[in-house]
Amino acid sequence: MFTQASASRKTKVVFDEAVAEFAHGVRTGLGKPQKELHSKYLYDELGSALFEAITHLPEYGLTRADERLLREHADEIAELVPSCETVIELGSGTGRKTRSILAALRRRHARLRYYPIDVSAEALGRCERELGDIAEVHPLQQSYLDGMAQALDARWQDEPVLVLFLGSTIGNFEPRCALAFLRDLRSALRPADSLLLGADLIKDPAQLIAAYDDPTGVTAAFNLNLLGRANRELDADFDLRSFQHEARWNENQRRIEMHLRSLVDQTVSLAGCGLTVHFRAGETIWTESSHKFSADQLRQMASDCGYRVEEQWTDRQWPFVESLWKAA
Repeated sequence: MFTQASASRKTKVVFDEAVAEFAHGVRTGLGKPQKELHSKYLYDELGSALFEAITHLPEYGLTRADERLLREHADEIAELVPSCETVIELGSGTGRKTRSILAALRRRHARLRYYPIDVSAEALGRCERELGDIAEVHPLQQSYLDGMAQALDARWQDEPVLVLFLGSTIGNFEPRCALAFLRDLRSALRPADSLLLGADLIKDPAQLIAAYDDPTGVTAAFNLNLLGRANRELDADFDLRSFQHEARWNENQRRIEMHLRSLVDQTVSLAGCGLTVHFRAGETIWTESSHKFSADQLRQMASDCGYRVEEQWTDRQWPFVESLWKAA
């Protein structure tokens, strides 16, 4: 029997595992010569809410471009995956921009199943509430590959699935890791399955810097919240006023980097990790990379990872591309 107590125990186990994994990541990342923390740790409940606010900023055109392309080409996408009645989304967030795709598919099918995968329980809850009118929503609070494996286990016989990986999240991977991840996805898919991949394109560095260092300071708050999360969950004593958000364009690697720069010489204790970390004035914690692509590069990546490019759609207002790949 499922009770409120059992639900509470399950939530606590998931939370404890997440904190333990966060602690391990912090110990590993802050022990490197270039201190770093993985960008996935930015997305606790407060971080997810701050990122949602970022998507509405005038300087940050990426999300609006993503949404425009999905809205304008939803019917075309549905036509190219006519047999798909199951949609799996990696890093769904609230699923706001996914509605147009689900609606286009639902017009073709009496039944539609949607598996949003995300680390944020709150975002998944909103997703279930807001998209439950057009699909059976099965939220999965798991890692991308674990969540996808669970969703694929529930597929209907030989029915093909559509996997969504939107918002240029692929840009947060280092190039070698991006290719490895796309190959791992491909190994889990069958030849009739499809992947819709969103990717941000190379553009004027000044435009990119403004998008990742907005004048209202929302992105700075999003980045600094990572230290706040360490204070809350790992009993750390970061003084957020002693760190500064910094966005930089790395021309050689074609990526925006987000850093947290120490403004003073300081020592930080993280009791939950059994760790003490020394920072020199000017030293940084590297918290995110956002690689930018060309359309030709994405086509080559598809070929290298075992996919066939069915179609690409590019936004004109903010150079961004949606690519529909079929498992070859």
